[in-house]
Amino acid sequence: MEFVYALINVLLLAGLLILFARKPVARMFSRRRERINRELDEADRILQEQVKLPELPPEGAGEPGPAAQEEIHRIAAEAGDEVARIAARHKNDCMELRRELVSQSREELIEKLKKRVLELLACEPYATRLREHEYLFTERIVSCIALTPGDMSYLNTHDVLYVTLTSAHELPPEVVDLVKTKVQALLDKVGGKPSLWVRVDPTLVGGLTLRIGDTIYDCSVSGSIYYLDRALRKRQIRGDETPQALLADLMEGVLSREVKIHQFQLGRVISISDGICWMDGLSDIMYGEVVEFDCGERGMVLDIEPDRIGCVIYDKYEHIESGSRVRRVGRIASVPVGDELLGRVVDPLGTPLDGKGRIWTTERRPIECRAPGIPDRTAVSVPLHTGIKAIDALVPIGRGQRELIIGDRQTGKTSIAIDAIINQKGKNVVCIYVAIGQKETTVADVCAKLEKYGAMEYTTIVCATASSSASLQYIAPFAGTALGEHFMYSGRDVLIVYDDLSKHAVAYRELSLLLHRPSGREAYPGDVFYLHARLLERSARLSPEAGGGSMTALPIIETQAGDISAYIPTNVISITDGQIFLETDLFNDGQRPAVNVGLSVSRVGSAAQTKLMKQVSASLRMKLAQYRELASFAQFGSELDDNTRSVLDAGERMMAALRQGRYAPLPDWKQALLIFAVSEGFANRIQPDRIEEYGDHLFDYFTATHPELVKQLMSGAKMSPDTMEAVRAAIGEAV
Repeated sequence: MEFVYALINVLLLAGLLILFARKPVARMFSRRRERINRELDEADRILQEQVKLPELPPEGAGEPGPAAQEEIHRIAAEAGDEVARIAARHKNDCMELRRELVSQSREELIEKLKKRVLELLACEPYATRLREHEYLFTERIVSCIALTPGDMSYLNTHDVLYVTLTSAHELPPEVVDLVKTKVQALLDKVGGKPSLWVRVDPTLVGGLTLRIGDTIYDCSVSGSIYYLDRALRKRQIRGDETPQALLADLMEGVLSREVKIHQFQLGRVISISDGICWMDGLSDIMYGEVVEFDCGERGMVLDIEPDRIGCVIYDKYEHIESGSRVRRVGRIASVPVGDELLGRVVDPLGTPLDGKGRIWTTERRPIECRAPGIPDRTAVSVPLHTGIKAIDALVPIGRGQRELIIGDRQTGKTSIAIDAIINQKGKNVVCIYVAIGQKETTVADVCAKLEKYGAMEYTTIVCATASSSASLQYIAPFAGTALGEHFMYSGRDVLIVYDDLSKHAVAYRELSLLLHRPSGREAYPGDVFYLHARLLERSARLSPEAGGGSMTALPIIETQAGDISAYIPTNVISITDGQIFLETDLFNDGQRPAVNVGLSVSRVGSAAQTKLMKQVSASLRMKLAQYRELASFAQFGSELDDNTRSVLDAGERMMAALRQGRYAPLPDWKQALLIFAVSEGFANRIQPDRIEEYGDHLFDYFTATHPELVKQLMSGAKMSPDTMEAVRAAIGEAV
């Protein structure tokens, strides 16, 4: 028990220092509070300038008519919504500033405490008292030691297991003999011999450490301070703490620390180059585990060989040197998750890139985990509307589906994904956009568009740009999927976009070649199919017993000259539940989106459509296929019969009806109404280039004069014969 009391005394000393630090903390708070108040006053001024309510008519101007009253109510409602939105953002900004204040003050205080504690413990009488307890420390350590599977494996090929005893001061002989006796008794059971080394390291300040093979048992002052520092920095911050509350919280963190022997494994860097680190030691490490280097950088294990371990470095690797030490962190690679990430732009490690401050979440989730099993899944039957006519009518997507978007560069692949995200506004769908290998300007443009159309409120952008390391590009889609799984298993619906998996495969190929893995077709490693399979299989619609959430995946693949038979495209096509093929020729002809109906397919089909859309688009694919076939022959002939000409004219108008501008998704009932009007021949006298104008007129007319029909169409139910006749009559009146 004296060992426990000794360490508690050390920690209580840190607590006493906290009590004496009240005045410095109060001074730090007062200085920063003045800065915060200035920024809040400026935010209030900007808030007042931004919010402008509509001007009322002058007194005596008369009672406004019904149309004017409706317009006034509409403007007032919009202004009220804008006020509420800006006020909410203002409140969040204030909370962020307060949290930053508390966080910065706490970090400065922790650094001062660490420095002061180390100075005091290196002096008398604390240094002498620590030395008096060295034998007790040693007894506690030797009671915990055991051989790991890695040690047993090493002893199978070597007769000797290396043991190192390190202390801050020279140890008395009885302490060394105690360690030697215990280790010898442990190795006698397996037929091994110890090789004991005794070292002195003043940086330990007090206490000692014992290393057996790769495993270190740490009972030093420096080790206790290291783990105490990590624990204090992880404590939650609300933002409304007073200086006294902050000190009390740190005091509680110090006193609540469990006094124990810290155990971890240590290895050594063999070589480092091109973001790949080769290490030895760490005999019990697992694939995907996180390691930490002496300089503070971290990496993830991607290769385990009999005599060395391959690791990819997350960020900069220039200051990692050969021969430096590396330790196991004790967890699989993970990312922060939670509602706090919505509306933010982060890198694959969860670090914010948008300049909006720290993300205050304590939840984490492994970037790789097992996909839902078949019993946990249910059929895809709920539509996920993209707002794009050519997709919702011909290639419908359901919640929980994996629909590939494929085509050459600059054919509108990203635009389809962004439109789908914008169309989820108000539908309780969380959206995640994963940018892999994109230019920073491209990602900034995507973020700006989502902000403009109010979609960033429910969207998270996970960004690994072209300037990021290959390791970050590799883990980016897995990090985005982990974030989506957090919401999916909470019963919510998620839409995730991978833009794009072609660059992800290239990044994985780079890492694999640097790890000296054998290359296969197109120099890709043999497991590149498994790479994307285990990623996309995590998207599903869960059964009610498993949570009832869903995650819909829209992976993007870039082709070369329209070749969908290349290695990566065919791999992803075979994994997904259908593909939307964008054709360059259609794009150049002005057909936007340039969806090739013949090569695009949804394996879920009409199960992911409303009954209304299924009814109006039942024969649409066949009509378009007939049109394209006749159009390919008509270009070689000059004279066409009336029947062929009518089919071509109807096909041109239908193709024109499927054209749609960027960032302009349509609700399902408007899509169905326009397709029904064109397919029924009501637009035969409209020029193809005026179909869009005709559609806008049709929507306005129905909204103004036939609200009951609009209500029936918005329900998504199949039109009865009476309803269909009423719709036909209304369309005829609109024309």
